[in-house]
Amino acid sequence: MGLKRKDILAIAEMEKEEIELILQTAESFKEVSTREIKKVPTLRGKTVVNLFFEPSTRTRTSFELAAKRLSADVINISTSSSSVVKGETLLDTARNIEAMQSDIIILRHASSGAPYILARALRSAVINAGDGSHEHPSQGLLDLYTIKEKKGGIQGLKVVIVGDVLHSRVARSDIHGLKKLGAEVHLAGPPTMIPLGIEQWGVKVHYRLEEAIAGADVIILLRLQLERQGKGYLPTLREYAQLYGLNSKRVALANNGVLVMHPGPINRGVEVTPEVADGLSSVILEQVTNGVAVRMALLYLLSGEKS
Repeated sequence: MGLKRKDILAIAEMEKEEIELILQTAESFKEVSTREIKKVPTLRGKTVVNLFFEPSTRTRTSFELAAKRLSADVINISTSSSSVVKGETLLDTARNIEAMQSDIIILRHASSGAPYILARALRSAVINAGDGSHEHPSQGLLDLYTIKEKKGGIQGLKVVIVGDVLHSRVARSDIHGLKKLGAEVHLAGPPTMIPLGIEQWGVKVHYRLEEAIAGADVIILLRLQLERQGKGYLPTLREYAQLYGLNSKRVALANNGVLVMHPGPINRGVEVTPEVADGLSSVILEQVTNGVAVRMALLYLLSGEKS
């Protein structure tokens, strides 16, 4: 069974059933990565293009691994090596790639909405690998998968998202996905980093971390996106760490068995102390492992392969 849609652009657009299908499919693919030969012939003959206009190690590598484990041909294109530096538009670049018979294009772009331009114009399936501060659906899905795997379900859990929500596409994808699957979502961070009116999304906002994480089942830490922030969002990193950094004392306020998550890369000693990042509550490395399985599921379901 495939998805009803051609593209994966945002979790906000997805039905609960579609999300559940992706998570279920990812579960069956996770086993492939534990085999001695980590390959299945599912997408043999298909071409997957990683088109990245922003630097990324984790997401690009994860999609590349996912495609290779499904036996697809993979082409990586980054802005610095593409004709974009010569003035070619995003759409022209993508049309040229499609003319080479690409089946799936994975796009990361600094402008919110860029994947929609491609999805409307191209026959190839398009996966949004992060657009501006809009969404990062595959990261949101792997976060949901990790929580479901560890907790057995998502309905009724108290999930707290901490940090720079304003600039975070991960936070937006997480909020939409968690709400659709029945979690109770709380946000915590400095007032300058919480979007105005976000309560209309059905979330609860806190400006004190201790208050937010009392009784939490899951704590999702966000990276401070210093490259996007400009000035005036927070006085110093040291002050942020004092007020919003997750340490052992604060983790103790949450429920037993709390999960600590982070999309990476981590600013150690700022968003989280090393003992928490590497501690028993942390599932940060498992998120990376699960990311490959979730992205294999997306590629498989979009390829139109029938099971």
